[in-house]
Amino acid sequence: MRTKKLPERHNLILSLYFIRLSGMLGFSRNGSPDPVWNPGMPFSAGPVKNNKIVFLFLALFLRYLYSKWFFMQDRSLWKAYLALAIVSVVWGTTYFALRIGVETFPPFLFSGVRQALAGAILLVVLKLLGRLKFTGKDLLHQSVPGVLMIALGNGVIGWSERYIPSGLAALIVSILPVYVVGVNYASGADRRRPNVLIASGLFLGCAGIVLMFRDNLKDIVRPEYLMGMLVCFGACLAWATGSVYAKQKPSSANVLTNAALQMFSGGVVLLLMSLFLDDYSELQTVSAASIWALVYLVVFGSILAYSSFVYALSRLPVGVASLYAYINPFIALLMGYWWLSEELTWITILALLTALSGVYFINRGYKRYRKAIDN
Repeated sequence: MRTKKLPERHNLILSLYFIRLSGMLGFSRNGSPDPVWNPGMPFSAGPVKNNKIVFLFLALFLRYLYSKWFFMQDRSLWKAYLALAIVSVVWGTTYFALRIGVETFPPFLFSGVRQALAGAILLVVLKLLGRLKFTGKDLLHQSVPGVLMIALGNGVIGWSERYIPSGLAALIVSILPVYVVGVNYASGADRRRPNVLIASGLFLGCAGIVLMFRDNLKDIVRPEYLMGMLVCFGACLAWATGSVYAKQKPSSANVLTNAALQMFSGGVVLLLMSLFLDDYSELQTVSAASIWALVYLVVFGSILAYSSFVYALSRLPVGVASLYAYINPFIALLMGYWWLSEELTWITILALLTALSGVYFINRGYKRYRKAIDN
């Protein structure tokens, strides 16, 4: 279906409007306008409470969604763009909720209950809808990425958030495509020589990692902080490995069934890990905030957001549906700074922009591969 192209003058007007909106939103926590900022000063230092750069990128993202939806003839896609917006926001908030949850709740038990419960609920819903069909082979194949991505990936990140800020965890996870390229090549799944775009993306991703360590020099002298960072990087590697495996081992079941099996199997493994790694005496002091964080992550973080992602992916181009990966870190950094008083410096923003630039170039590089195959 042919759609109308957004004129350049409208692009300019919309950009200026939403940038102006970001400026209007850039206020300090007490509602007063931001004071003058000095280079090298963290956002949270002294009286400076500058959030404009985060709101700027969020506003530009809203402008992009608006331009895509408003000028297309097939207005039925508004549901797909709404689903994409849900994923972009909700998955960005999960780092904050996870940080709140594991503060008083044994971390592996917390993530195990979250994932196993979410997977079980989704399996029951699919059964009631008559869409639950899978074989023993499907269960076995989906358990592997479930262990790698859900247990050793997401669950381990929950443990690391006890020792590092939630925003830093999101920042580390943002370089996931760099790991995927490496795992693809090392496993033999994709031995093509990286083109210029992919090579540039890998370089920028590595530069982003260096900036992350540079931004945390004063903290990594503490063993538990350094361990939290390294474990988070390892969790990303596990998630990338699971992603590559899932891609190479297609299942006969539908996507939601695969997701439910992955969450449930990964949750069960986390519960088993909890028996050996958690301190259950902490259950005596679990806060109400941790319980509510668990409820939020089960209902919104796992069930709603993942279902929305699957729907958006089925209706929108992959390049558009993957835009959430560029928004999630900004949401996580903003919430960590705003409500958890996590430090946010210009080096943090530079590390994020560098990492996301690497992700962009890697995606463009693979898109060039696909175009070459189609031609």
